[in-house]
Amino acid sequence: MKNDSLIRLMQLCSSALPIGGFTYSQGLEWTVECQWMQTEDDLRDWLADLISSNLQWLEIPLLARMTLACQTHDIEALAYWSDNLLAQRETSELRLEENNRGRAMAKLLLDLELSIATEWYQIIAKNQTASFALAITQWNIPLKQAAQGFAWAWLENSVIAGVKLIPLGQVAGQRILRDLTEPLSQAVEAGLYLDDDDIGSSSPALAYASARHETQYTRLFRS
Repeated sequence: MKNDSLIRLMQLCSSALPIGGFTYSQGLEWTVECQWMQTEDDLRDWLADLISSNLQWLEIPLLARMTLACQTHDIEALAYWSDNLLAQRETSELRLEENNRGRAMAKLLLDLELSIATEWYQIIAKNQTASFALAITQWNIPLKQAAQGFAWAWLENSVIAGVKLIPLGQVAGQRILRDLTEPLSQAVEAGLYLDDDDIGSSSPALAYASARHETQYTRLFRS
């Protein structure tokens, strides 16, 4: 990977990226409220399960397909896989999060003067993954490295949310990141080689927590 491509990838995966990632917990807030999530081990186990299910079987393979669509300038394929991703978000909050992140990311690409973003805007504004795929294509970032960064950004944001909510110390958060690095890498590797018919994931606990969060009395996070 060229040095400038690496820096671009770091920019895309930064927690400082102005797309509001820090405002979402994806149901974690409710798991703490109902005492499903109380310890460092609880958070580690929750995230490990999502890595081996959602990340490996849904997020990474769809990123790969959206990236191929961008590389081949196949707008219809990008629209198809974008709609596929939205259809697999099981609650209104998770779908709204996708839409909000997608619009924020698409607008950012316009502000960064990525000219093709104007042509593709209606599609990439649907979800963050589509915008991410377009950006890594335009900036010549290899898919495998981009997928690792994409997965790491999700994991880091989830750990930060858990550290705030449970709460845990910062060192506990770093231990979780350390322990989940290898499973994360393995899930990315496997997810990149899934066949179309194998794509899909079901995480009932995540869906239930997200649905309950929609009516949680007091909330710090938007999902």
